[in-house]
Formats: sequence, structure tokens, C-alpha cells
Amino acid sequence: MAEKILPLAAVDRIIRKGGAARVSEDAAAALAEILEDYGVKISQKAAEFAGHAKRKTIVGADIRLAEKSR
Repeated sequence: MAEKILPLAAVDRIIRKGGAARVSEDAAAALAEILEDYGVKISQKAAEFAGHAKRKTIVGADIRLAEKSR
């Protein structure tokens, strides 16, 4: 992975919200990488939808539609 975008503290909170009592830094880093990859894929699909609608701006509906179409 080139550049870390998601802060590990935020990812740690996500994992804890899922029920974990303790989270290793390695676990948070692994989930951060997965979430970033997934986010990029959803964003690319959303950009296609926005382009199809002749918009340059991605809106929430594009993101939701991209997630449903996966």
C-alpha cells in the first residue's frame, strides 16, 4: 500500500465497536488496508455513475448505488 489514509485509531474504534476488547496495531493496519481498497473501488464505480449522469461531482446516491452494484 502506498500511502496510509485512514488513521489507525479510527480503525481501532471500528474494530472495538464490532465487539473486540483489545486490538493489535497489526489488526488495525490490516483492516485499514482492506477498507481503503474497498473505498477506492466504490469511489471508482461512483465516479462512473456520476459521469453517466453528466456530473463531475459524486453525490451520496452515487456511493450508495455503487455499493449496491458490487
